[in-house]
Amino acid sequence: MLKKYTVIILVFVAFISCKKEDRKPVQNISKNTAYVDPFIGTGGHGHTYPGATVPFGMLQVTPVNGISAWDWCSGYHYSDSIAVGFSHLALSGTGIGDLADILFMPINKEVDLSPTPLSRDSLNYKSKYSHKNEKASPGYYQVFLEDHNVNVELTTALRTAYHKYTFAKNDTQSVVIDLGFAINWDKAVKTSITVEDEYTISGYRFSKGWAANQKVFFVAKFSKPITQHHVYTDGNRVETASSEGIKTSAQLFFDAQDASELFAKVALSSVSIENAKENLETGEFDFDRVKIEAEDTWNEALTKIEVETPIDSLKTIFYTAMYHAQVAPVTYSDKNGQFRKENDEIVTADGFTAYSTLSLWDTFRAEHPLLTLVASNKVSDIINSMLAYYETKKILPVWTLYANETNTMTGYHSIPVIVEAYLKGIRGFDAEKAYEAMKTTMMQDERGLNHYKKHGYIPYNLIDESVTITLEYAYDDWCVSQMAKALGKNDDYEFFLKRSKAYQHLFDNKTGFMRGKAEDGKSWNEPFDPKHSNHREQTDYTEGNAWQHSWFVPHAVDDLITLHGGNGTFTNRLEQLFTESSEITGDNISADITGLIGQYAHGNEPSHHIAYMFNHANQPWRAQYWARHIMDTQYNTTPNGLSGNEDCGQMSAWYALSSIGLYPMNPASAEYEIGSPIFEKATINLSEGKSFVIEAQNVSDKNIYIQSATLNGTDFNQTSISHSQILEGGTLKFVMGSEPNKNWGTADN
Repeated sequence: MLKKYTVIILVFVAFISCKKEDRKPVQNISKNTAYVDPFIGTGGHGHTYPGATVPFGMLQVTPVNGISAWDWCSGYHYSDSIAVGFSHLALSGTGIGDLADILFMPINKEVDLSPTPLSRDSLNYKSKYSHKNEKASPGYYQVFLEDHNVNVELTTALRTAYHKYTFAKNDTQSVVIDLGFAINWDKAVKTSITVEDEYTISGYRFSKGWAANQKVFFVAKFSKPITQHHVYTDGNRVETASSEGIKTSAQLFFDAQDASELFAKVALSSVSIENAKENLETGEFDFDRVKIEAEDTWNEALTKIEVETPIDSLKTIFYTAMYHAQVAPVTYSDKNGQFRKENDEIVTADGFTAYSTLSLWDTFRAEHPLLTLVASNKVSDIINSMLAYYETKKILPVWTLYANETNTMTGYHSIPVIVEAYLKGIRGFDAEKAYEAMKTTMMQDERGLNHYKKHGYIPYNLIDESVTITLEYAYDDWCVSQMAKALGKNDDYEFFLKRSKAYQHLFDNKTGFMRGKAEDGKSWNEPFDPKHSNHREQTDYTEGNAWQHSWFVPHAVDDLITLHGGNGTFTNRLEQLFTESSEITGDNISADITGLIGQYAHGNEPSHHIAYMFNHANQPWRAQYWARHIMDTQYNTTPNGLSGNEDCGQMSAWYALSSIGLYPMNPASAEYEIGSPIFEKATINLSEGKSFVIEAQNVSDKNIYIQSATLNGTDFNQTSISHSQILEGGTLKFVMGSEPNKNWGTADN
C-alpha cells in the first residue's frame, strides 16, 4: 500500500512540474486515448467535466463540487477540492448550469439527512480530495475521498453507469443518495426513492431549471445486500422503504465484513422506472470489463482522424479536442426507443436514436461539420431528433436540453445543420419534411421574425440584440434557399435568397460596422462605440460588441467585401480586428468575451469563422497567420487550456479542424477553407476503407505559411476544398515555409 501511494505522489510531482507544453495526462493506456486529458477545460472558463462517458453517451457520471456559480456550470471546477457526490448527467462547457442529477456519495459514517443545507459547507456527507489522488481518462474517472477514506472509480457503458467504491478495512460502508440536491439554475420539484429489495433502489427526480420540465427516472443495483436504510422526505425521516416529496434522500448501509469493495450500476430514463430497468445492463458487476470497453469505444472514435507529429503536447491538445467534440449531443432515447418531450408526450424513435443537448448556436459552426467527417452515421439521427422536437410546436430547435426547448441564444441553427448534411450527401431523414420544418420555422412570428419579415431587418428599438439576430436570420434564410434549390423549389429559392441579404440594411459604410437601425430605415442607434458590451440587455449584439459581430455574413463574404469598398479596405479592417487594443467598454461587459486577440474573441463562437475570411479577399497568408496564432495562444494542455466555454464541442471542434488545415467558414456550403496545418500528416479515415491524407512538408512553429500545394499530385492553388473531394480520398500535400507566399491561392495566380 505504501508503495502504491509513493508512486501516485511521484506521478503527481512530475505532473505539476511539467511545463504546459510537456504536461501529459496521468494515465497508462494505449493508442490515441493515451493523449486525451479530460481535465483540459475544467479550469478557467472552459466549464468541462472530468467524469466518465462514452461517445455521445446517455450518461455522464462525474464528480460534483456542490457550488452554484458560473465556472461550476458542469458541476466541477479544477480550482476546487471538495466533492459532495457523483452525478449521472452533466453539461460539457455550457454557460448555463443544470443537470447534476441523481447524486450518489459513498461515505464511512452515519449522517443525518434531515437538515436543509444552506450551502455546501453544511452538507455533512461532503469530503475533501486532492488532485494528486485523482485521475481521468476516456471512459474512466477516479478520486480518493479523504474525509471518508473511500476510493471512488467510475466508468460507463452507453446507458449504464458503473461505480466502484473501495472502503478502508472494517469501515462503515454506506452510500448517500440525495435527489433534492441542486446547483445553479436547477431546482427539484418532485422526487421519490424506493428501496425495492436488498439489492435494488429506484426512483425519480423531476426538476425545473434551464430545462423547465425535466423528468429523470432511475434504477440502481448494488453488488452487496442493503443491510439497513434511512429514508428522508422534505427534512423528515420516514419509517418506510419508499418516499415521495419535493426533496427526498436516503442513506444505505452494506456489510463491511464481506469485502472492502462495493459496486453499483445505475441506469436512467426520461420515460419511466421500467424503462430505466430495461436500460440497465444485466450480468455481473464487471467494472474492469466495462472500463476496457469504454476505452476501446473511445479509441475507435479517436482514430477517425489520426495525426502525426513529434510534439506530444500537440497530440494531447488534438485528441482531447476530438474527445470533447464527441461527448455531445447525448443519447436520449431508451433502449426501446421511447423518450419524453417537453410537453410530456412519450414518443418512440422509430429506426433512429434520439439525441438531446443540442447547443446549436455554438455547434453548427464546427462541431456538426466535424461530425459529418468522423461520426457521419450519427448525423441523420441527430436531424431526426430535431424533426421530432419540431413536432411539439412546429418550430425547429434552438437549444434543446433533455428535450426541453430553452430558446437560449439567437437564430434557428438547426437549419444549417440539416442543409449541410443534405448537401454533403447524408440521407436517412425525410428531406421534404425537413424542408417543410425549415420553411415553417423561418416564416413564423416568434423571436423577432415578425419584425424581420416586416422591415427586412430587426429594428434596434423593438428587440435587444437586433444586429446579431438579423445577421443570423439572414444566414438561416440563405441555408433554406440552398435546400430549396437542391429540392427544385425555385420560387422559394429566390424568396429566401433575397431575404438572406438582410445584412445589407445594417452595414454602416462610414464606420465599417454592422449597426442597430431604427424602424425608419435611416437612423442608427447612437451613441455608437464598437468596443461597447452590455450583456444580453439593451444591446444590439449577443455576448459581444460590434467588432466581434460585424463579420457574420459567411454566406456572402464577397458581397460583404464589396460593401466595405473592396479587398484593400476589407482586409485592413479585418487585420485591425486582431491588432486593435483589447479594451472592452461598458458597465455590464459580457463574461463570455474571452480569449481576446485585439478585439477578436476566440472564447466565444461568433468570432470563430473570421480569420478564414481573408481567403476571400485575396490574402490567404493572413488567414494562415491568424489561424496558427489562435491555435498557439488559445489552447494548451493545462486545465485552463480552453479560452472560453467549451460549448458542447464547438471550442474543441474549431481546433480539431483548424489544426489539420481545414475550417467550415460557411458550414452549409459543404466546403472547407484552407488554413495552416500544424501536423506533418493528418489522415481522415473515411468509410469503405478510403482515407484522405493532409501532409504538411517542413511544417514547424515558424513554418506556418503555405508555399505550394498538390492534390493527388496535381497542382492545387485554391483556398477551399469541397466535402465531396475529401470523400473521394487521396492526398492533399502542402509545402510550408517561414515567409508567406503571396501568390499561392490568390486570384492573380
